[in-house]
Amino acid sequence: MSDLELGVVGNCAFSALINRKGRVVWCCLPRFDSDPLFCSLINGDEETVKDGFFDVLIDDFAYSEQHYEPNTAILVTTLYDQHGAAVEITDFAPRFKRYDRMHRPQRLIRLLKPLHGTPRIRIRLRPTHNYGAAPMRMVHGSNHINYVGHNVIYRLTSNVPVSFILDEVPFLLEESAALIFGADDPLRYSVAEATRESYEQTLHYWRDWARSLSIPFEWQAEVIRAAITLKLCCFEETGAVIAAMTTSIPEAADTERNWDYRYCWLRDAYFVINALNRLGTTKTMEEYLRYIANIAAGARESTLQPVYGIALESKLVEREIKTLSGYRNHGPVRVGNQAYEHIQNDVYGSVIMAATQAFFDRRLAHPGDRRLFERLENLGYQCAKLYNQPDASLWEFRGIARVHTFSAVMCWAGCDRLSRIAHRMELHDRAHYWQSQAERIRMEILEQAYDSTRNTFVGSFGGSELDASLLLLHDLQFLEAEDSRFIGTVEAVEKELRRGNHMMRYIEQDDFGAPKNAFNICTFWLISALAAIGRKEDARAIFEDMLKCRNHLGLLSEDTDPGTSEMWGNFPQTYSMVGIIHSAVVLSKPWEQAF
Repeated sequence: MSDLELGVVGNCAFSALINRKGRVVWCCLPRFDSDPLFCSLINGDEETVKDGFFDVLIDDFAYSEQHYEPNTAILVTTLYDQHGAAVEITDFAPRFKRYDRMHRPQRLIRLLKPLHGTPRIRIRLRPTHNYGAAPMRMVHGSNHINYVGHNVIYRLTSNVPVSFILDEVPFLLEESAALIFGADDPLRYSVAEATRESYEQTLHYWRDWARSLSIPFEWQAEVIRAAITLKLCCFEETGAVIAAMTTSIPEAADTERNWDYRYCWLRDAYFVINALNRLGTTKTMEEYLRYIANIAAGARESTLQPVYGIALESKLVEREIKTLSGYRNHGPVRVGNQAYEHIQNDVYGSVIMAATQAFFDRRLAHPGDRRLFERLENLGYQCAKLYNQPDASLWEFRGIARVHTFSAVMCWAGCDRLSRIAHRMELHDRAHYWQSQAERIRMEILEQAYDSTRNTFVGSFGGSELDASLLLLHDLQFLEAEDSRFIGTVEAVEKELRRGNHMMRYIEQDDFGAPKNAFNICTFWLISALAAIGRKEDARAIFEDMLKCRNHLGLLSEDTDPGTSEMWGNFPQTYSMVGIIHSAVVLSKPWEQAF
């Protein structure tokens, strides 16, 4: 049965998900949102699926082990047979500097090494095209196989006999071998030489990158793994950061909450920028800021969508795929995302808050200037106009429209940050203007969204429902942590939405019924809020429990079953990785007290 005990390899152009037995179960080429060549993850029972994977089998399989090379995105899987023989599979996507540019080819490399004895193995490479509609046609040469699909050709080059791979013949692995799968580019030198160079340089790149991170004293390994995974979710060509690498992993069993997350949500921008800043990864942060600036510059009539494609695409038409049966047969499988059509007013503040970093961070090579400020002002006018208008909220309701408190607060935050930027640039008239807009919005939020009887903010103007986004009122600087209204809100939201050590996003019925599983980022929001109001030991306990919910490699999906701790939802989830980083930084004791 399929599960999310998966490892991730990639190079910031594409990625691959690999299960505990070394099977590649998901891989889209040439980029994150492309047709998946390997799609068995979302095509029913993993044990019986016939196509859409790339694996190495060992005869008389006994058990497997899996780990990352320390501080890298290089995954090592070891398969053992019942007689003590073992084969080690090392998976990576090349990524390193070449000619003063980052080299990130469309290439997945699998190194095979007989670790103990002489293992007898079988290689099965079965890519599909058109979302699993049909297997690719094979055309082979003396040392390679071409896989031909709809308007695409991919190539496997190997020093394993081609016939063994074509016919999936079991053979004894007596010496190291390599499998290079990717774009139809012939190698310029031997397989052994090419893979050795790529491995060494990729290993050096990731360890050098990890060495540059600014990390807390506690939970260092957890933060480094989250940081590397966050980096792997970056589409470096444009600077976009995707929400997750997969589509249609359902939020819970027996639900149709199956969405395509291989795109860039603007509301994620502030939280991702904040995490990257805490890590000191200024280059990645600046690339993402460039993506955000391009969105702001290209917005028609200053109207923003909640989500865009990784190359700034504005239309993400949602459709159902009939050729794939879904994760554990939980259909439908969806490609595209209807949310691009939604009205979600928080996105204006999200973009402004993310871009604010460019005006205050002296490390950046391309700081914010007057032209960027003017573009952000156009978004600010939308904040001032739309803060009290109904929308679909950050939860992307498809059939519910209200004046949502979180959207209003994000609009306030947009105006507030514009005021701060204007002060920084010594544009005093503009600073006064945006400060007055922020104050006007804030007063209305306090009047319309605060329930004095219950001493809590509510999820919508004049409403009574609660949702987890209210836990962010302090992080967004709308309220001080000591404010009794914030403390009351945290306590009320915790009482209603906490399930053990997990947080629901809300509990009311929506377009698909009531949510069944906890939303991981909401649990991290609770951790931050509890720490802010002085309940740091409670926050640490919840954080430690969340770390136990990660898979065997330290990765998290979008959702967790609060009863079983099983992971659900698209994977790996950028928001969840950000939550690990933020919580560790907030809770860790300082380095000065470490010794």
